[in-house]
Amino acid sequence: MNEDSNEELKTMKTGVAAMEQCASVEREVDRVLQRFLTYGQRCEQSLEELLHHVGQLRAELASTAVQGTPLSATLSLVMSQCCRKIKDTVQKLASDHKDIHSSVSRVGKAIDRNFDSEICGVVSDAVWDSREKQQQTLQMAILEHLYQQGMLSVAEELCQESTLNVDLDFKQPFLELNRILEALHEQDLGPALEWAVSHRQRLLELNSSLEFKLHRLQFIRLLADGPEKQLEALSYARHFQPFAHVHQREIQVMMGSLVYLQLGLEKSPYCHLLDNSHWAEICETFTRDACSLLGLSVESPLSVSFASGCVALPVLMNIKAVMEQRQCSGVWSHKDELPIEIELGMKCWYHSVFACPILRQQTSDSNPPIKLICGHVISRDALNKLINGGKLKCPYCPMEQNPADGKRIIF
Repeated sequence: MNEDSNEELKTMKTGVAAMEQCASVEREVDRVLQRFLTYGQRCEQSLEELLHHVGQLRAELASTAVQGTPLSATLSLVMSQCCRKIKDTVQKLASDHKDIHSSVSRVGKAIDRNFDSEICGVVSDAVWDSREKQQQTLQMAILEHLYQQGMLSVAEELCQESTLNVDLDFKQPFLELNRILEALHEQDLGPALEWAVSHRQRLLELNSSLEFKLHRLQFIRLLADGPEKQLEALSYARHFQPFAHVHQREIQVMMGSLVYLQLGLEKSPYCHLLDNSHWAEICETFTRDACSLLGLSVESPLSVSFASGCVALPVLMNIKAVMEQRQCSGVWSHKDELPIEIELGMKCWYHSVFACPILRQQTSDSNPPIKLICGHVISRDALNKLINGGKLKCPYCPMEQNPADGKRIIF
């Protein structure tokens, strides 16, 4: 078995162990939820019985009061029994509720038993900024996430409670995007079309088809209203003229659908135009293009960081154990890199990185990649170390060159 297979096997075992730990905690949570459900049903049934019994007793007392007769011994006994039953029921419900607390505590014990409670100790404090800076960074990440998800009232409450000073310029793009997305969810294209027209030039620079898709969807809405909207649809088709050279085929399809308007599009070869998936697609397209235009990320940075952390944390915990065992805790001392490479998947690839083949170190702003005349690329630190007598000999080919001829590469 090769090294890659061993690593895959270790990763698989780690994943299976993590799943078993989660399943163990989940079983305890399910037991608690089941007990809460049973307790709630029992409470409801007991209280209904008591209310019915008290209601009957109240009616008898009212009848006795109306007749003006003294309280009989039987009725006094019934009242005494009713009070005793109420007291016993309350004590029983309180006792059952107390038993649930023990089940809840078992969930906490299961979490402590199956998971490492000292996650913060995975890395040294020297890696992070000051505690105040950490708190401010986290609060801003949460705030941006709330604005991006449209939870504006919660975000405003966080601003007030955390005393964060957030200016309107930060909030305005999120407020505008959420307003337009809410309109799109209600199948109102007006705000989105107005926004796309006002940003037409910048959208064209991004090769965006957002404005065309919005006009296409408005045209389809007119078609869906039936033959009485045919003239209005033909008139609206003039909006497709600026996009004819790029979306000619799609425009031809929409024009061809007019032939079947009298018979009904839903029974024609163009029935796919009425699919509701177009609305989900336009929301996705608008979010992607608008975020790109405004310099925002499509996904919340907080959610991406959290998902990446869930993948990286088990690996970092294993590395921490190895470092402590081998007494090499000083290996990881830089803020901008991890002690090992952690595979997060293609979804988390946002920019290219370059590792110097000579020094086997990842390049940075202070040690950028340098392209030699021969075409080979090394880091600046490696270039400085290879200079001999004012000349540089490429480590991969025999070409000698002037070190000053090397050019920095920006990925």
